Amino acid sequence: MNRPDICCIGHITLDKIVTPRITKHMPGGTAYYFAHGIRCLDHPNFQLVTSLAESEMGAVDELRQLGVDVKVLPSRHSVYFENKYGENQNNRTQRVLAKADPFTVEGLKDVNAKIIHLGSLLADDFSLDVIKDLSSRATLSVDAQGYLREVRGEEVVAVDWPEKREALKYIDILKTNEYEMEVFTGEKDPRKAALVLADWGVKEVVLTLGDYGSVIYYDGQFSEIPAYEPLDVIDATGCGDTYMTGYLYKRSQGASCADAGRFAAAMSTIKLQDAGPFSATEADVKAIIKSGKNILCHG
Repeated sequence: MNRPDICCIGHITLDKIVTPRITKHMPGGTAYYFAHGIRCLDHPNFQLVTSLAESEMGAVDELRQLGVDVKVLPSRHSVYFENKYGENQNNRTQRVLAKADPFTVEGLKDVNAKIIHLGSLLADDFSLDVIKDLSSRATLSVDAQGYLREVRGEEVVAVDWPEKREALKYIDILKTNEYEMEVFTGEKDPRKAALVLADWGVKEVVLTLGDYGSVIYYDGQFSEIPAYEPLDVIDATGCGDTYMTGYLYKRSQGASCADAGRFAAAMSTIKLQDAGPFSATEADVKAIIKSGKNILCHG
């Protein structure tokens, strides 16, 4: 295929999802949710690069059967997460029962795309050297979540990223949620947090705020994106990954940050209404945007 518009790099995980309504074992991780989401859209030019144990290769076979271009780097183990939610789906506790091998510069030397998105899950997934190397040949997008997750025993503990000030100089697009932005910057206000991250070198800051929508800061301007109200709340796992799928898909097509944010928000709402990855259509996403039904943006 030609050079992909978007390449997502990340571990496919084995997830145990526990909510008040369901307990389910399934593949997961940014890589899995991103790949499933983008393959449902109209014009995906996409490659997935993942690393997992042989025991989880069924998830790769499934994606390939759906037409997704997948490059696999072998790993001794797969990441095994337990995600437990309360009645409020914005609140999640996690345990890590196994870890995969980190990605390396050597392993990713042949990877190329217009936009490369790093779906970090744990702090050692992508080293600073990997960030520097990939940023030299693509617009580099990073989900910050993994850098703020340290595994102690089986528990996931929120920590700061020691190399953040150096790494952020090489990151074009950074996605964090409301908890991660506070750990990063010390700021609870999304606008203040975005300005700090931009001052540290990030060109495009994407802050997802759950029910309160999202805030995007780019080229000196803020875009505040309301969250669209779901018909039902079934499973929030992968909603942030689905948001970035829609966001980068539209940005790769030349959409503005605001238009990309609205598309991403609508896509996340559809995913929230069902367990598993996004499985609707681009027409369904556009229908939600056209309806204009949403929860008022926070602040």
